[in-house]
Amino acid sequence: MDIVIIGAGPAGITAAYEFSKKHQGYNVTVLEESDRIGGISQTVKYNGNRMDIGGHRFFSKSSRVTDWWNEIMEAQGAPSIDDKLLNREKVYADEGADPESIDRVMLKRHRVSRIYYKNKFFDYPVTMKMETIKNMGFTTTIQAGFSYLGACVHKLPETSLENFYINRFGKKLYSMFFEGYTEKVWGRHPSQISADWGSQRVKGLSVKAVLKDIFGKLTGGNKEVETSLIEEFYYPKFGPGQLWETALNTAIQAGVDFRPCCKAVRLNTDGNTVTGVTYIEHGEEKQIDADIVISTMPIRELVPAIASKAPDTVEAAAAGLPYRDFITVGLLVNKLQLENKTDIPNFNGLVPDCWIYIQDSSVKLGRVQIFNNWSPYMVKDFENTVWLGLEYFCNEGDEMWTLKDEDFINFASMELEKIGIIKREDVLDTHIERIKKAYPAYFDTYDCMDEIKTYLDSYNNLFCMGRNGQHRYNNMDHSMLTAFETVDQIVKSTSGKYNKEKIWNVNAEKEYHEEKKN
Repeated sequence: MDIVIIGAGPAGITAAYEFSKKHQGYNVTVLEESDRIGGISQTVKYNGNRMDIGGHRFFSKSSRVTDWWNEIMEAQGAPSIDDKLLNREKVYADEGADPESIDRVMLKRHRVSRIYYKNKFFDYPVTMKMETIKNMGFTTTIQAGFSYLGACVHKLPETSLENFYINRFGKKLYSMFFEGYTEKVWGRHPSQISADWGSQRVKGLSVKAVLKDIFGKLTGGNKEVETSLIEEFYYPKFGPGQLWETALNTAIQAGVDFRPCCKAVRLNTDGNTVTGVTYIEHGEEKQIDADIVISTMPIRELVPAIASKAPDTVEAAAAGLPYRDFITVGLLVNKLQLENKTDIPNFNGLVPDCWIYIQDSSVKLGRVQIFNNWSPYMVKDFENTVWLGLEYFCNEGDEMWTLKDEDFINFASMELEKIGIIKREDVLDTHIERIKKAYPAYFDTYDCMDEIKTYLDSYNNLFCMGRNGQHRYNNMDHSMLTAFETVDQIVKSTSGKYNKEKIWNVNAEKEYHEEKKN
């Protein structure tokens, strides 16, 4: 059976690996538009430093996903995730920056992600402790408490992301920590965004969940942890790209045909069957036949690429699907202007945050990554420099997107200095990355997704998976689960008929389907 996979992101590589290692009789070809792999989960290398595009915690409630991660890392001589791994302090104190100094590939990290609001740090998710009350002030704390109690009594209809947040946190905390930041990320007010985004990304997170988590830890009864409340996660030594490079290389060695710089432009059809894919390689149009086509390309591009013209309503809905694009500016600096006032020790007194969410509405900056805290091996000279990733959310073609690299880097540096995180004279080196269609958005014609999905599923041998392939803001592990389910459907079917709802339903329900296995 000839299988063509469009896209070499997490979902595409997972599917290719599964076919190549576990099942015989499949000729698999992966077409990737760019010369990189991993999609938004790639690791960019620049002047000896590494950038994680968007930041990726290796944590999942699915044992199948964590077992897969183990399998991939063990393939290159790494220990199991369950092995005793080095914690943050030991990595910094004992191992230094020499990439060859240890054999372990997966590092255990302590999760610290905080909100930077009015020059003060707040835990993310917001926790109910004395430091939070002190930073908020007594009056604001009382207002937030009564606002939350009011939300518990009077639930709003969850017709928007705004109401979703207010129901879980109250209007005061929503206005402080969610409203402005959400609008910065999506370019739309939360009242204009579907509540589906909250259901998929925030799930059970609320003030109640935070209090339950705290009480559970005190009593020892906390058995299930909301994903947003995890305190530890694992991380590949050289960033998430290390996992995807290893997985794809293993699949290639097993016979997968990987074709980079090959852009799929048309899906050839015969009635309701996809017969192959036309793609462009170095300006030349080529074709490949297929019994099965698996797509992770954006639906907005997939629908018009199908040779059989879609109904006008479907075509219009697909064309209107929105995305947010993404710019990361890498800044290498001598030091930060922030002090580590936490009880978490860190090398050279560096603040322990992996991410810092910027709530300040006077800047366009959304989030800052500190790559030293993801892994010391992401930074060439981690003892003397701090490697930052400044994250901006925009639309392809807008003012930010089209700004010249040098001008944008200067703008970003000034913003970071403005809010007191660095001094511009401490900047040693810079780099910029632009990522198209990083975030599928939940407004405009998103409410027509069911109609689009029905049309795509009418092609029996066409499968859609992954973040852009389903227009769903999935985590990395959810994208992998769509790949597992796709491969399972193809391999287990004896009649050539498939239950694609199982693929679409990954992370579409309030409790995702493998949660109770752990």
